[in-house]
Amino acid sequence: MLTVNPGLAGVVAFDTEIAEPDRDGGALRYRGVDINSLAGNVSYGDVWGLLVDGDFARGLPVAEHLQPVDNSGDIRADVQAAVALLAPRWGLRQLIDITDEQARDDLARASAAVLSYAAQAARAMFPPGARKSFPTSAGGGPSTPGRDRRGPVSGDARWAAGDTSRAAGGGAGLPGVSQRAFESGGAGLPGVSQRAFESGGAGLPGVPQRAFEAGGAGLPAVPRRLIEAGRTATERFMIEWQGEPDPRHVAAIDRYWICAAEHGMNASTFTGRVVASTGADAPACLSAAIAALSGPLHGGAPSRALGMIEAVESGIDARRYVRQVLDAGQRLMGFGHAIYRAEDPRARILRQTARELHAPRYEVARELELAALAELRERKPDRVLETNVEFWAAVILDFAGVPADLFAAMFTCARTAGWSAHILEQKRLGKIIRPSADYVGPGERDAHTVAGWPASR
Repeated sequence: MLTVNPGLAGVVAFDTEIAEPDRDGGALRYRGVDINSLAGNVSYGDVWGLLVDGDFARGLPVAEHLQPVDNSGDIRADVQAAVALLAPRWGLRQLIDITDEQARDDLARASAAVLSYAAQAARAMFPPGARKSFPTSAGGGPSTPGRDRRGPVSGDARWAAGDTSRAAGGGAGLPGVSQRAFESGGAGLPGVSQRAFESGGAGLPGVPQRAFEAGGAGLPAVPRRLIEAGRTATERFMIEWQGEPDPRHVAAIDRYWICAAEHGMNASTFTGRVVASTGADAPACLSAAIAALSGPLHGGAPSRALGMIEAVESGIDARRYVRQVLDAGQRLMGFGHAIYRAEDPRARILRQTARELHAPRYEVARELELAALAELRERKPDRVLETNVEFWAAVILDFAGVPADLFAAMFTCARTAGWSAHILEQKRLGKIIRPSADYVGPGERDAHTVAGWPASR
């Protein structure tokens, strides 16, 4: 007989000093600080320090030079595997054998590595220019958020403006292939049929399948001096991925990462704490938490919300589209939350960010949001179903040029802050997580009565 709700719903497993989601007020506080006062005022690296240390003194360090991440086509899996190998490569000891301060430093190094590995993988799979940006409003946007600790990026950040500038447009590593030819689907490639081009590069001598599928994988790595010149952890990530990112895109990613940095005892955070409770090394704990994102029920909603926005953008009336989705018994992605009984405070921040940065899809997203809220209130007046963070995260990430296939990796980067804080908190607790289960299986029985018992015996 179950003594708790399935999935441990409503069970309080820990006391924590890290985050406080306010159910009724629709607020989220990191160690007592409302995230509304953080987004746009400090950088994600600062928030990493707030969650882990309780202050802004140190923050997230510059990532060390790392071996290139494997390119399997699944960035989340590649990052998870690479992080798991950090302990043996760096000679890190297990949490149970080191001080809290050493554990904190190991988590900082490993967290910075997660961002670097994700940037490397993004550069291979989604090279700069492979996905066209939306037109931007006149007058530009705000500068990169966060405090200027390291000085501005020097002018030689335009390192790609020479022979590599065309390669960065989406045909990197394809000798003699112009950007226009690459974007046009193979037009102008002598001896290459349209079908061959669309089929994955068949008939293109010297072009590996993986490089073709990645949109021109094989771009040279961005020089370390340029990455390290980035003023914030977010800017360094974007430089390592894109070489010379749009400051508005950096601002968008930074605010998204701050909003997604921590949110209590979710599936990945609980997984990280379980592994930490065994005394495992810090990278192993982070790798385990990343593994919990492999399923679609945790961290996967933004890409699905983007599909709804695209549907309305195609011309269908927003209210009519919402009705069709609900009448078909499907879920509206990005609405309702298991925690909040008011609007998700992170949705408010990202909505405002999309408006401030003139995200091209802001208007259609806002139209869809209002239509969905009106329909939900009409159909379910007794339930509070407000916008959650995934809806506006989709708009923000899309504005920043992040492909939907990269959304999970971006969430991974953000949540390293919360994971690190909880892993360190679990280490200090010093008790293994070992819940019990009520046995409800068959009663005692003889082995020979079980189907499949070998007759020869």
